[in-house]
Formats: sequence, structure tokens, C-alpha cells
Amino acid sequence: MSETISELGLIAGSRTLPLLLAQQARHDGVRRIVAVAFAGETDPALAPLVDEIVWLKVGQLSKMISAFSSRGIRHCVMAGQIAPKNLFDLRPDLRAVAMLFKLKEKNAHTVFGAIADELKKDGVELIEATPWLRPFMPGAGFQLGANISAAQQADINFGLRMAKEISRLEIGQTVVVKNGTVLAVEGLEGTDACLKRGGELAGKNGGAVAVKVAKEKHDLRFDIPCIGAQTLQTCADAKIAVLALEAARVILLEREAVEKILTDYAMTLAVVS
Repeated sequence: MSETISELGLIAGSRTLPLLLAQQARHDGVRRIVAVAFAGETDPALAPLVDEIVWLKVGQLSKMISAFSSRGIRHCVMAGQIAPKNLFDLRPDLRAVAMLFKLKEKNAHTVFGAIADELKKDGVELIEATPWLRPFMPGAGFQLGANISAAQQADINFGLRMAKEISRLEIGQTVVVKNGTVLAVEGLEGTDACLKRGGELAGKNGGAVAVKVAKEKHDLRFDIPCIGAQTLQTCADAKIAVLALEAARVILLEREAVEKILTDYAMTLAVVS
């Protein structure tokens, strides 16, 4: 898909992923990029990396769709996070109100799926960003940092099973475990808060293992799990010893900064399947 698209819309959330996506898409031959950005979420540093940037508030669905359709953009991607709580705190426009009214369940998956349907009505197809991001999604066996002990490997295996189960139930995508016990499960508060809570419950010596996966039937158009320096620093502050990611399903950002944190705190980043 990436080889055939010369013009791309970008629905840009927070942190560095939208910047990386814009740079990589440009590198791969996308000639024109129009970004929709959200006040209080999107990094303003995105502006010089795209041809046009339209600033909106979360919930302005009509303006978001018009930003693409009125400019002749026929394909768009989502990159970066929109804080989950904002899906409930937003002040939706009339089109968003009508869309939300039809939903029996209102979670990130159903809301973003409905947004994709609304985009399609106006001739804009929401596609996966993975064609441009595959180089940043490490495969099984990838590892950075300290060696993994047998006990840590056992916790990784256990945590992977638990994380896949909570993701299947649409609860979250991250768990923190230690010695075969689940300490924390990610909920609406997000990954960082889960890591902090798990670290606190691991005791003063720390040593917990965190595992992050993608949902069982994850729609990669909406949200590709990713970690970067901020996530690793949160792990370090919580004295988490190992962060394990699901192979080829999680994006690794800011690798140089990540490697420094792993070295400074004698931590491990592992990719498992």
C-alpha cells in the first residue's frame, strides 16, 4: 500500500510517533502529507514535517473529516495516542454526537471504528500505518540490556499469557508480574500508571516484569502499541527489571535513549512471541 500512495492524511495524537510516521512516509515517497492535530495532545514539532496541519479539538469530527476530503486526501492513518479519558471528556459536534449515539459500547476500539466508517462515507479510507513503521517493530528474539534470569523468563511467559487475556477482554494491554503473581493490570489510566502501580506493589527491592502486547484481534489502523524513552524511564523509576514486548506488534521509539536508560538502570528490554 505504501508504494502506491503519494498523498496521505495523518490523524496525529501525542508523543513522537506522528513525527516518526511523517518522516518515514516522506522517506518512502509520500509526496504530500496533511495532518489533523489536537490541541493539548499533538506535538507542535509535527508542523514542519508535513505540508499542512489543521488544529482541532477532540470531538470535532466534521472538521476532521473535512480537513481531508476538502483537500482531496483519499487515504489517512492514525498515529500517536489520544488520551483514553478524552474519549469521554470530549465535547462532540453534531456528527460525533450522532455517531456515538449509535454505539452500544463506547471504548477506544468501537469509537475509532465508527470514526473510520464516518471517514469512508466522505471518501476517505483509514488504513494501517504499519507499511511505513515495520522497520521499528522488532521481532522475536530481539533483546537490549541485561541478561534475563530463569526466574525472569518464567515471569515473562506468565505475564504474556495474562496480558493476552486482559487484552482479549478489552481491559488493557499491559500487566506487571513478579514471582508468578499479577501485581497490576492496565486499565483506562494507561500504561505508565499501570507500571507505577506494579512497581509500588513489587516492594522496595523492585524486580518486577512488565509485559505489553497488542489486542488479540487488534485493528492496527487505530492504535499500534509503542514504547519509547518515557516508558522505559517509568519502568526504571518503578524499579521494574524487565519490559517484554510482543514480537512484530509493538513499535520501539527513540532507541538510543532507550538503550541508555537500560544501561544506566541495568534493565532488560525483550521481544517475545
